Amino acid sequence: MRYIALLLIAITLSSCDKNKTEFLTFGNYRGELKVSDTTFLPFTFKVKDANTLEIYNAEEVIAVDEISYKKDSVYIKLPVFEGMLIAKIKNQTLNGRFVVPEKGRVQAFTASKKETRFDTTETSKSNITGQWETVFSPNTDADRYVAKGVFKQKDNSVTGTFLTETGDYRYLEGIVDGNQLKLSTFDGAHAFLFTGTVTDSTINGQFYSGNHWQEPFTAKRNDNYELANANDLTFLKEGYDSVAFTFPDTDGNLVSLTDDRFKNKVVVVQIMGTWCPNCLDESKYYTQYYKANKDKAIQFVALAFEYAKTEDKAFSFIKRLKDRLDITYPILLAQTGTTSKSKANEKLPMLNQILSYPTSIFIDKSGKVRKIHTGFNGPATGDKFTAFKTEFTAFMTMLEAE
Repeated sequence: MRYIALLLIAITLSSCDKNKTEFLTFGNYRGELKVSDTTFLPFTFKVKDANTLEIYNAEEVIAVDEISYKKDSVYIKLPVFEGMLIAKIKNQTLNGRFVVPEKGRVQAFTASKKETRFDTTETSKSNITGQWETVFSPNTDADRYVAKGVFKQKDNSVTGTFLTETGDYRYLEGIVDGNQLKLSTFDGAHAFLFTGTVTDSTINGQFYSGNHWQEPFTAKRNDNYELANANDLTFLKEGYDSVAFTFPDTDGNLVSLTDDRFKNKVVVVQIMGTWCPNCLDESKYYTQYYKANKDKAIQFVALAFEYAKTEDKAFSFIKRLKDRLDITYPILLAQTGTTSKSKANEKLPMLNQILSYPTSIFIDKSGKVRKIHTGFNGPATGDKFTAFKTEFTAFMTMLEAE
């Protein structure tokens, strides 16, 4: 009997152990997303406690506080965006996947205790500090586009970004190992990896966006290179001097520019999406500016173009963004089921084109469009972000004083 009792206790303890909840343990981790059979995108994060962690991309710190557990698995929901890391925990390692459900995207994900993003084996043979005239998909007319690389390098370590005519690739961090460039970022929406061979004057490489897109790029050093003026790319078609729309807000109310709240005010119409990291950067800045200037005759209104398949899901994304950023201006649902720019243009046919999320339309107190700004140079662009804020403030002050 005593033997049987001991056996039952052992079986019970074993069964309990199998159902035991595993938790993240404090410390620095390197996560890796699989972008091809042989290529992995690394990022770093720090577990603060079982319920909070921070993801790092150069100067960017992303606080994550929506973490849940079920037995030996952890569910890490990234802030604002839809993406989620789901993994089994074993011996302080994670093994699972990164999923974006509405887009149907899945990437293999692993993580273990480690402080470095990339490992280095050689002293860097080149220093890429400066500006780089860049072309992505240089040999394919349909996919070809230009960009400007802006980087700072100290020893092997590199930070910076690529600016395009529609926005920037946010905070990139990595190394030059011998003559090999490696840069990455991960923020819950972007999962970007750049690799390449560098000299003092050229970069030839590959760009991976998750595991669903890959393209080559070439770059040459050019400290005088500039992209097209962001204020000249999108404009009103001939015969128009204003824009018009009617879309629902998160309470189901239809909102138009003819509403009383917009009359005799300077209005900024923000074309955006809750899925868009550049739009997130812009929304943070607009929210800060709006709160600091609420006593002035200004208003903001955002038009959200969402990939969510249903209005209910799209509104849930909008509400999540508003709550997370404490956005007090209205965000209207303009489109669901696609982020196609041509489809978006059908909703605002007075524009020649919608080239970028985000795009901002500046309207004066009389209701006339005074400027349309394509894209957004966010905080990862350094001096460009500072210059944008200076220009934005000066232009808004001028319009408000009229």
